[in-house]
Amino acid sequence: MKKAPSPAGRKRRRAVPFAVKSERLSPLLSISYRWFVRMAAAGLIGLALLIVLLLYLRTQALPVASISQTSEMLDLQGNVIDTFHTGENRRSVSLADISPYAVQATLAIEDRRFYDHNGFDLRGVARAALVNLEHLSNKQGASTLTQQLARNLYLTHEKTWTRKLKEAVYTVQLEMKYSKDEILNLYMNQIYYGHGAYGIEAAADYYFGKPAKELTLAESAMLAGIPKGPKYYSPFLDMKNAKDRQRTILLAMAEQGMITREQADRAYAELLHFRKPGEDAEEGFAPYFRDYVRSVAIERLGIDERLLNEGGIRIYTTLDPVAQRAAEEAVNAGIPDKSEQQAALVAIDPRNGYIKAMVGGRDYQTNQYNRVFADSRQPGSSFKPILYLTALAEGGMTPVTRFKSEPTTFTYDEGRKTYKPRNFNDKYAHDYIDMRQAIASSDNIYAVNTIMSVGPEKVIGTARKLGIDSPMQPVPSLALGTFPVSPFEMASAFGTLAAGGKHAEPVAILRIEDRKGNILYEAEPKVEQVVDAAHAYVLTSLMESVFDNGGTGYRVSAAIKRPVAGKTGTTATDAWLVGYTPELATAVWVGYDKGRTITPTEAHRAAPIFASFMEKALEAVPPKLFPMPDGVVSVYIDPASGKLADATCPEKRLETFVRGTEPTETCGGHETGGDTPDAGGQDTAPAAERRRSWLDQLRRWWRD
Repeated sequence: MKKAPSPAGRKRRRAVPFAVKSERLSPLLSISYRWFVRMAAAGLIGLALLIVLLLYLRTQALPVASISQTSEMLDLQGNVIDTFHTGENRRSVSLADISPYAVQATLAIEDRRFYDHNGFDLRGVARAALVNLEHLSNKQGASTLTQQLARNLYLTHEKTWTRKLKEAVYTVQLEMKYSKDEILNLYMNQIYYGHGAYGIEAAADYYFGKPAKELTLAESAMLAGIPKGPKYYSPFLDMKNAKDRQRTILLAMAEQGMITREQADRAYAELLHFRKPGEDAEEGFAPYFRDYVRSVAIERLGIDERLLNEGGIRIYTTLDPVAQRAAEEAVNAGIPDKSEQQAALVAIDPRNGYIKAMVGGRDYQTNQYNRVFADSRQPGSSFKPILYLTALAEGGMTPVTRFKSEPTTFTYDEGRKTYKPRNFNDKYAHDYIDMRQAIASSDNIYAVNTIMSVGPEKVIGTARKLGIDSPMQPVPSLALGTFPVSPFEMASAFGTLAAGGKHAEPVAILRIEDRKGNILYEAEPKVEQVVDAAHAYVLTSLMESVFDNGGTGYRVSAAIKRPVAGKTGTTATDAWLVGYTPELATAVWVGYDKGRTITPTEAHRAAPIFASFMEKALEAVPPKLFPMPDGVVSVYIDPASGKLADATCPEKRLETFVRGTEPTETCGGHETGGDTPDAGGQDTAPAAERRRSWLDQLRRWWRD
C-alpha cells in the first residue's frame, strides 16, 4: 500500500509541471505578441494608405457625366408648347421643387439610412442578405442611393468586379464632394422612370401631367416604385404590379414614421388620374411655328443643335396661344375637309413685330412645308396698297386723284412695249374714279395709271422699306402684284401701315436661357419709322373702304365688329386677304401647292378665314380706332369732282388728307331742288359714307 505523499511533496511535484508549461508557453506568447505587433503595424499602414487614398480621391475630379436635359419652347404666356430631347426626356429641378412625399417615398424604399451612412450601408447589406436568405432569392438589393447615382452617372450596368470597384471609388468621391441633399437632388433628377422619362419632373409630367412639386402621397408612392423595374412596375404596362409596389412603399413609409398607417391606407385607396400614354396637352399645337423657331435658333442665332436637344435650354417665344388656336380653327373651318386646297395664315403684332400666330398648311402630319414662307405666290391686288402708299408719299397723288376706269393700253420702255390690263370679269366704271373707289373695287386700270405716274422703281423702294425683299422688276404689271411674295412678307409690310409707318422687324424668339437661367440670347426690338405717319393713316382710311358696301371684302364685314383695313387679292391660282387692326396684321393665302387654277368659290375662302380669325384672336381686346397722327385733316368733298363740297352738292363724302394736300376749290354749279345742308347739317350721303363720316368724327374726338 503506497504511502501518501506529504504536502510538501505534493507541492514539489506540482511545481515541476508549471515550470515546464511556462517554458512551453513562452514561445507561443512571443509568437502571438509578434503577430499582434505585425497586425497592428499592418493596420496602421492600411489606415495610413486609406487616408492617403481618400485624400487623393478628394483631389481628383469625378468623370464628366453627360446628363442630357430636355429643352423647352414656351409661348407668350409661359406655357410649354414643345420639348426637345434625344431619347432622354429630362428636366432637372431643385430639391425644393420636388414634393416631400416623392422624396420620402424614394428614401423609404431605396435607402432608408441615406442620411446616416457615408455611401455604403453595411446594416442595409446585412438586412438585405437576411431577407434574401429567408426568401431564397435576390428579392432585396443593398445599393445605396449614392452607389446607384455613381453607377447611373459614370458606369454601365455590367456585372464585373472592375465595374464594382469603380462604383465604390465614385461613391466615395460623391460623398466627399457633395452634401447629402445635393446627392439626393442629383439622384431624383437622374433616375429612370420608364417611357423615356428621366428624373422626377419628367416622370410627374409624363404620368400625371403636373410638376413634381404638386405630386400627392399616392402619386409619389406610385412613381417611387417604378425605377426598380420600369417594365414591371409602370402603371401603363402592369397596373397590378404597380399597385402592389405602391402598397409596399406606403407601408415602408408608415413603418419608418414618415406617415401614419391611416394615411397609407387612404393613399392606396385613392383613385389616380393618369395622363393617357402619349397624351400631350399641346401635342400638334402650332407645329409650323415650332419648326420655324427651331430653324431660327439654329441657323440665325447659332444655337448648337446638340445644346438644343440635350442642353435643357428654354426658348421663350412670341406665340399667342389664343391667336394660334383661332388661326388653326379658322383655317380648318374655312376649307372643306375633302378639298385639296391649301391655306396659310400668319399674324404679327404691328407694334413690336411679335409673331402671334402661324399656320403653314392644313395638315402638318401629311406635309410639313410651311406656306407662310412660300415665295412663289403672286399677291395680286393685295399688293396695291404699297403702290398707293408710294403715290401718296412720293407721287403727288391724293385720295381724290382721278383716272378713268375703262379698257386701256399702256406703253412703256420708251414706247417699245405695251401693256393692256383688264379688270376682273371685265367690269369697268367707264367713268373717272378716285383712289378710294379704286381700292374698294380693286380697279386694275386705276392701279396701272398710278404706277405709270409715280414710276415702278419708287414702288419697289417702298416695298423694301416695308420689309419685302422678294425680287421685283420695274414694269407696269408690278402694280397688279405679278411678282411673287410670301404671306410672311405681306403681313410684315401691312403691319408697318397699321403702326403708323413704323416697321417692326418680325420676331419669334424673345429670349433663350440655359439650364441655369443664364441668358444666351435676348431679342432687341428693331422698330424704325420708314413711312410718314400721316401718309400711312390716309392709306389706312382708304383701305377701310374694302369692307364697305361695294368693296371686295364687304361680304365678311358683318363678321368683323371693329375698325379694320385690308386688301383682297385674286389671281388665277391664288387668293389673299391681307389686313390689320391697330393690334394685329394678318395675311391669309389660299390656293394649291402645284399652282392649280382656283374656282371663284375657292377664291372666296380667304376672306372668311381672315374675318373669323381676327374676331376670335381679338375677342378679349376692345375695338380701337386707328390713332390719327398730326398732319391729317378731314374735309367734305364732292365724289363726282373731287373738289370741296358746298351746299349745292347732291352727294358729299368726308375724306381724309395729309394736311396741305386737301382740295381748296369748291365744286359749285350743282342744280338743287331746295336747300342742301352743309357739313354741319344732316348728311345725305349713302350709308357707307355716313358710316365713314361717323368714324372720322369719332377719330377726331379720340385724338382730341
